[in-house]
Amino acid sequence: MSMSELVERLEAAGIPIDDLTKSAMIDIDPGHFTDHDLEGFWHDRPIPFLFTGFGATRTISAPHMIATLLHHLEINKGQDIMLIGSKGGYLAAIIDRMLGEEGTVTILEPHEEVRLHTEDRLASHLCSGTIRVLRPNDVGEIEHLSGGFERVLITGSVREIPNPIEDLVIDGGFVLGPFGGPVHQRLLKREKQGGDWFDTDLGGVVFGPMDVGESETSPLDPISLANHIEDAFDLVGGMIEIEESTCARVRNLILALREMPPDLPYIDEESSEEEVMEHPVVDLLMSEIEWLGPLWPLFSEFLSIDLASPGSPEETSDFAGGHEDLIPSLEFYSSTAGKRSLSRETEIGGRWSGSLCRLVFGSKSSALSPA
Repeated sequence: MSMSELVERLEAAGIPIDDLTKSAMIDIDPGHFTDHDLEGFWHDRPIPFLFTGFGATRTISAPHMIATLLHHLEINKGQDIMLIGSKGGYLAAIIDRMLGEEGTVTILEPHEEVRLHTEDRLASHLCSGTIRVLRPNDVGEIEHLSGGFERVLITGSVREIPNPIEDLVIDGGFVLGPFGGPVHQRLLKREKQGGDWFDTDLGGVVFGPMDVGESETSPLDPISLANHIEDAFDLVGGMIEIEESTCARVRNLILALREMPPDLPYIDEESSEEEVMEHPVVDLLMSEIEWLGPLWPLFSEFLSIDLASPGSPEETSDFAGGHEDLIPSLEFYSSTAGKRSLSRETEIGGRWSGSLCRLVFGSKSSALSPA
């Protein structure tokens, strides 16, 4: 499989790719930025470039998503562009090739392991212009090195533009990224005009969190679980009417999860079923089972996300225009196998609790972790 063939399939599927983007994508070898199998990439899927020491998977986005982001960045030769989150250096290398020798790409990478990987791969890559990899604490250095950025691309989900970044965007420039919670985001172009920000909504997306720490939490981390339930509930509530009494119960459950102590027992794939069932988070969920059990399949249905792969040779359906990229790493209930088990087994009592255990134990092998 060649990149030229993949780009042709993306174009045939309706993904906008101009000549500058096409040339850069064909020119940059994704294999230089990952040691993992590229088979999924040729089938228009995200592929890992790094497994962190705490178990999180960092990925290079699917080719159709890369092309989509490059299209919306509106790249011109010689621009100064910032990436928040490195994607292993692959995306920066493509942008660098598009910008040419007068352009600069500044990567702001908060995670040390990812940053070291990125620096290592870019050190042996022949850049067209300038690519630099910095830590968040180096924002002062950014201000010294650049008068501002015309484009900022955020490569993981965030709720707001980080405060220091707003001041680095020049007037008329914009920030592009997935904004929202862990379950559902909108791809927004936020343009800066005279000190004000104006949003253009480019569609629904599902990216992994910008903060890699969210991918490294326990499957029963109460804060992570609360965030996912809240995001899913907001999504469901915006589409169907839910009784106020149920809304109040969900809000109380979210609050109770967030108020749990930080020193809870850590649960992983080595934990026993007994340890899982005695965990305070599970105990809390089971105490709400009378109303939560029947409601959970509804959440599960809306959390069931199919990854679009319009560039895959096996893809038969038309690309509908959404920008699904990565399934968020909610290792408690967002894995495909887990969701199916939960949909079948939500009866009050032992069957539901058995499903709960399988969700925890099966998550590591079946969930696609975020970028």
